[in-house]
Amino acid sequence: MTATKESDPSPAGSPRLPAVLGAAGSSSALAGLLGAGAFVLYTVYSWLQWRSFAIRSWDLGIFTQLARDYAHFQAPIVSIKGQGFNLLGDHFHPILVVLGPVYRVFPSAFTLLVVQNLLFAVSVAVVGHLAIKRLGRIPGVCVGIGYALSWGLQSAVDSQFHEIAFAVPLLALSLCALMEEKWRQAWIWAALLVFVKEDLGLTVFMVGLVMAHRSRRPAGLWLAAWGVAWFVLATQVILPAMNPGSAWAYQGQLDIAGLLRDPASLFQGDKVATVLLLAAITAGLSLFSPLALIVLPTLAWRFLSDLPVYWGQEWQYSAVLMPVVFCAAIDALSRRKVLDSAKLRLLSGAALALIAVALCGQFAFGRLADPGQSFSTVNNAAAVSALDAVPSGVTVETDISLMSYLADRTQVYWVGNTNPPPDYVLMDVSGRPGTPDSTTATEAESRFPGTRFITVHADGHFQVARQVAQ
Repeated sequence: MTATKESDPSPAGSPRLPAVLGAAGSSSALAGLLGAGAFVLYTVYSWLQWRSFAIRSWDLGIFTQLARDYAHFQAPIVSIKGQGFNLLGDHFHPILVVLGPVYRVFPSAFTLLVVQNLLFAVSVAVVGHLAIKRLGRIPGVCVGIGYALSWGLQSAVDSQFHEIAFAVPLLALSLCALMEEKWRQAWIWAALLVFVKEDLGLTVFMVGLVMAHRSRRPAGLWLAAWGVAWFVLATQVILPAMNPGSAWAYQGQLDIAGLLRDPASLFQGDKVATVLLLAAITAGLSLFSPLALIVLPTLAWRFLSDLPVYWGQEWQYSAVLMPVVFCAAIDALSRRKVLDSAKLRLLSGAALALIAVALCGQFAFGRLADPGQSFSTVNNAAAVSALDAVPSGVTVETDISLMSYLADRTQVYWVGNTNPPPDYVLMDVSGRPGTPDSTTATEAESRFPGTRFITVHADGHFQVARQVAQ
């Protein structure tokens, strides 16, 4: 008797279930590799910064003090910002409470850098996964590489930890779910953004409008309302209640009147360059998707500000725009008929990867080409000696040079504020050649009348002075 082959229950022309599962597993594995590679790259960069004492600003110290307080179930009273300053009165970022348990296990400012790198890497995996599913393996991997190396993420890694670290994966998860028409997931991920930073409520508003347009359901409008409601609540009620000045500290930076007087100010060089670079990193593809409109609230508050630091491409301010423009590019390639061809997808994916690699030389990761020069350790011994001169558990007034390395084990104050007399003062005097060893002690006595300080460490780079009883 001749054996008969079992019939295939799958409809004619449809892929078999094992093939579908295999393809899904393959895309997930590739996306996971993209995320893992990005995490290694980001963390190597952060480690090079950390070991060479290359501190970009006082922000890492600030968020280290916040994490330290949360780790001990305390309100985030950040002395670097000022005596008794509650950081929830600066920006509205209650989501940062999740840093507490992590910091409790790994009590170091470097932990925050690793956390941020992991969050960025998660977003790389999420965006990469969608790109591979929508565009195919090679184009999708190229898009994932382009996103991982995008100048906004590079600048954010270089700028060290900020609260927007949480916004980047949340935006990626929300927009990818939206494109997959998983409306509930998209709603939930986007809704959480209001707890990352107050201005993101307006970004949520835009996500809600795009969702309403695509889904033709009222849920998108509810999401938009949620975003606006939290923006108003945070800026007009919560932040003023927590801020020492009883106001939203950044409201005065929005120079709307200045824009009305001089509309041409919207086209200042740094602003134009930022917009052009946003389009360039996706080879202009993001402009073919309505998702690109989600960048408008962030660009609006930045360009309306009278602070030039917000206009350009440095610092962390553009990180939240990266998942938006790359998801918009994926959307354009996978939805528009004029762009929907295998050859164009391959060329476009390769273009995005090449553009990102080419721009690396102009942004932070270009320093990796010569780490010995970019992250010099010549002054490490001086920094370590200065830190050793400050015992744990004391109060310290300092500049930003070694602030983050002190924040884990001392109570740190920034020298630019009006502070109570500290136990120690540590200052970087390398920019003042020929400074007498007693300078830091003398200057401390002038800032704190009635006190006496003596020099306990001086080596031409750092000086440490200790307060002594009179």
